[in-house]
Amino acid sequence: MIANERPVIANSLWSATANPAPDCPPLTGDTQADVAIVGGGFTGLSAALHLAGAGQSVLLLEAETPGWGASGRNGGQVNPGLKEGPDRLEAIFGADMGTRMTRLSGGGGDLVFDLIRRHDIRCDAHQVGWIRASHNATTHAELQTLGDQWQRRDRPVEVLDAQEVARLLGTDAYNGGLIDRSGGNLHPLNYALGLADAAIAAGARICGHSRATALEPTPAGHRVRTASGSVEAGQVILCTNGYTDGLAPPLQHTVVPIRSCQVATAPLSDNVARSILPEGHSPSDLRRLLLYFRLDAQNRFVMGARGAFSDRSTERRLQSARQVATQLFPQLEGVQWDYAWGGNVAMTADHFPHLHRLKPGLMAALGYNGRGVAMATVMGKLLAEWAMGKPDEELDFPVTAPRALPFHRFHRFGAAATVFKYRVLDALGV
Repeated sequence: MIANERPVIANSLWSATANPAPDCPPLTGDTQADVAIVGGGFTGLSAALHLAGAGQSVLLLEAETPGWGASGRNGGQVNPGLKEGPDRLEAIFGADMGTRMTRLSGGGGDLVFDLIRRHDIRCDAHQVGWIRASHNATTHAELQTLGDQWQRRDRPVEVLDAQEVARLLGTDAYNGGLIDRSGGNLHPLNYALGLADAAIAAGARICGHSRATALEPTPAGHRVRTASGSVEAGQVILCTNGYTDGLAPPLQHTVVPIRSCQVATAPLSDNVARSILPEGHSPSDLRRLLLYFRLDAQNRFVMGARGAFSDRSTERRLQSARQVATQLFPQLEGVQWDYAWGGNVAMTADHFPHLHRLKPGLMAALGYNGRGVAMATVMGKLLAEWAMGKPDEELDFPVTAPRALPFHRFHRFGAAATVFKYRVLDALGV
């Protein structure tokens, strides 16, 4: 179970099958570091690992334990790239920055699996490729266009026809797809714990149960306070994503936290498991309220979908995810569902992650829009480069000032209305 979480979203498969966590005692007393990091998910842990590996003095503060938030609760899909394709990135951000963003995000899968191999992280990692499945002619045409854009940039991307998708997924519910062979899947919580182990081995200090409560300027940089101590650092990195609070206004109001949820079965029998995702892929589809699914290392079937804000509505969404899984794979009829859990992902208005400079010496990255395994790892590396002195204009992602979303206080109503609209459009197949 996920500690200190609402029961409806606490029964996590990943927590139940997690490796031993590193010892991360709370911060006590006052200390100093070259770089202080707030948030122990993929972004913060990647930043800590890259900084410590370069000889920097690093202290990371985590309100709970490493991987407690979305980093330890997601579907474990390693999805390279951003929501928009390379051509669109260049149109929006210009040829130079768009090309750099494409290269950075497209290489996210390789970065993740390279770190796993280099640091011998035990997280059931498989670089078998990430499949996006299309459910109608329009979405299949979109994938064909996207595939052409990536192929022109020499990425290992291939368009799949209906027969090949049916063979790889074990269902004929889709009419085609696109595979990026640099992607794959892993056990997300064990990946986070492995990053923490590697960062500690490189010299980083990670303090669990150390919620940052205040952020103050000092002559040398900034001081981050917790209930039992503080750290002063020349550079401070904020990596709180869907769990961002009021520590550094207006950061909390630049994203909308949306609950995502998953369900998982007991281990399937061999004959059933062999009929589902026979080569170990973890696809997602192109519905507006997308579905994503996979088998874990013990052949449990995992189905993910959008959650809801209230517990009662979340329970209905969890049951709906079980029903959708059985519709896609009728051989799951009657299986035992052992796990149900969820957590917050941070959504941005433009669907891009954001790299925000809040003040001199204070930077934040957040807003992965459900693509956090690869992109958060990438952004952690980018933040490490910034903290070690790389100028803003040389970073391969635009640095912007944070801007609060209009009417943010009403985000739950807006999100609920958008989800309802998307649910209707998906049901109509348009």
